[in-house]
Amino acid sequence: MRHAILGAGGVGGLIGAALAHQGDQVTLLLRPETLRQHPSYLRLEGPFGNFQAPVRTDAELCEPVDVLWVTVKAYQLVAALRAVPRNGPRIVTVVPLLNGIDHVALLRSNFNHESVVPGTIAVESERVAPGHIIQRSPFVRLALSATGERQMEGVARRLRHVGFSCEFQADEKTMLWSKLAFLAPFALATTAGDKSKQEIFADPVWRARLESTVREACAVAAAEGASVDQLKLQTMIEGLPGTMRSSMQKDVSAGRIPEIGAIGGPIVRAGTIHGIDVPTTRELIATIEDRLRH
Repeated sequence: MRHAILGAGGVGGLIGAALAHQGDQVTLLLRPETLRQHPSYLRLEGPFGNFQAPVRTDAELCEPVDVLWVTVKAYQLVAALRAVPRNGPRIVTVVPLLNGIDHVALLRSNFNHESVVPGTIAVESERVAPGHIIQRSPFVRLALSATGERQMEGVARRLRHVGFSCEFQADEKTMLWSKLAFLAPFALATTAGDKSKQEIFADPVWRARLESTVREACAVAAAEGASVDQLKLQTMIEGLPGTMRSSMQKDVSAGRIPEIGAIGGPIVRAGTIHGIDVPTTRELIATIEDRLRH
């Protein structure tokens, strides 16, 4: 199969390396100014093994592809889509793995509605240099909307062969909100406190903030019509590796723009719409924004 990766960072690089290693054709869509710096391969290190796989690189989608994986930061999406001409080569399936909720409607307005198959991914994966990806978590949990099961089952099977956990979920809204209700509390708490998961759980005050944010996110998700299991989410967070840090935390530490709007924004906005107060979520966002100003 032929794949294009829009966003060759930690997640996009991981997906691209895994598929190229399985023999699929993978093209990385890169910004023109970074195109010459990128090698013609992806190197992956992690619990599933260490390997290097050949890939193509381009600044614009020039050939038809079976799957376009969209893995940019949420705030980069509009600009990144310039690499995919609206009347360009045929794209069978578009799989966004962005944080948040809002990107799904934007992509469905840009592409054929039925071709967009939303997904979520849970992993700690980092690009340490162009073409060099390190997977730090012992797991990769990929969920895809069941609307794409027919065309994506073969891809899922190849990713499972590498070590991914892949499943198709019928309730798209629950899939997206479950990811956000898991990610937002962890990302906001670790970033605001500048602490690892282990340090958060060792501090009663910060652990209480994390748990409060989980309750707020789940309440908002339920009001949005999602069936989110609060106890399951809390158990999943408790089971994370002690040294795990969120990508938002890494972005702030490195002076990069964090995805506060995509991760915390939907909870705050939906809370306002449904009359649900989310004071801890707001407090953590304000703490992060204050850190950024200083």
